[in-house]
Amino acid sequence: MLKIAVIGLGDISGIHLAAILANPKAELVAVSDIDETRREIVQGVNFYTDYQEMLEQESLDCVHICLPHYLHYPVTKACVEKGIHVFQEKPLALNTEEGLKLVRLEEANQKVKIGVCFQNRLNETVEKLQQIIHSNEYGQIVGIKGIVTWARPKSYYDKKPWRGKLDLAGGGVMINQSIHTLDLMQLFGGEVATIRGSVDQLLDYGIETEDTATAKIVFENGANGFFFATNANGNNSSVELQIIFENQKLTIKDNRLTMLDENGKKVMIEEDTKLDGSKFYYGASHTKLIDTFYTCIIANSQDYIHAKDALPSLQMIDAIIQSSNEKREIRIDDILISNRSLGDM
Repeated sequence: MLKIAVIGLGDISGIHLAAILANPKAELVAVSDIDETRREIVQGVNFYTDYQEMLEQESLDCVHICLPHYLHYPVTKACVEKGIHVFQEKPLALNTEEGLKLVRLEEANQKVKIGVCFQNRLNETVEKLQQIIHSNEYGQIVGIKGIVTWARPKSYYDKKPWRGKLDLAGGGVMINQSIHTLDLMQLFGGEVATIRGSVDQLLDYGIETEDTATAKIVFENGANGFFFATNANGNNSSVELQIIFENQKLTIKDNRLTMLDENGKKVMIEEDTKLDGSKFYYGASHTKLIDTFYTCIIANSQDYIHAKDALPSLQMIDAIIQSSNEKREIRIDDILISNRSLGDM
């Protein structure tokens, strides 16, 4: 049985903890958070306010990292250097430059696995759509649309100010709310060639990070993509992902994959397992992804989401921000990764 620990007991940790406690392959032995009051969140395991002390004191197989973005790289590095596998919440890192360090870290420590939590890749609708894409049943992909219209009140940033700071979050709506959508767009469309994007702040929150972003994406295979994300909507609406093939159009929305029949009627092909409660839009595949990662640790197999697999979404975010600053199309290969300012936004 794998000995598991969690670092960071914030909002997302509850989903990880539930999955760990329900998994027969795992035993939760320790948790760490700088906030002493969170000691009571998990009963019957060792609690540490210093994660480095926990790494020294505990014999661990895998650590789940559920921390603010700016801590992903240094804490992952500390775990990997001790030979401990890491299951890391998205994003991979603050930006492409830091993400590349994690890719190199994994390459240099091949006995240690770094798995990244892009759980929506394992949604039933996404897996079915992947099968359809690979079958070439409807021809080549010519277009991809990704739409995220969510809502975040000012209290969301006031409660955890790091979310609104560029040097701590790396961005706003793109890296925090819609990175899953960017990840799936590149998963479906393949390598990205160019991006022309714009970021903005429609909400008067006094934060540094963007609350709205839009982009035109051109893939290496010639397909065109359109991306729009905002936290300025009235509620958390369903994410929409649409793939336009040469001979058909398939859409994921409201946890269903649909297409049009010969009469133009919408037909459901697949439906996702749903997550109960107000955070339904997180998706319900965390448990599936975590179990897959544990299996890879036990079997020493490679069928998980590696650091290198999570890097393209960061490259897309960096390109959109740079394009917005410079008001021009950006080639992914030419990203100036040191330019993280939002300029005059």
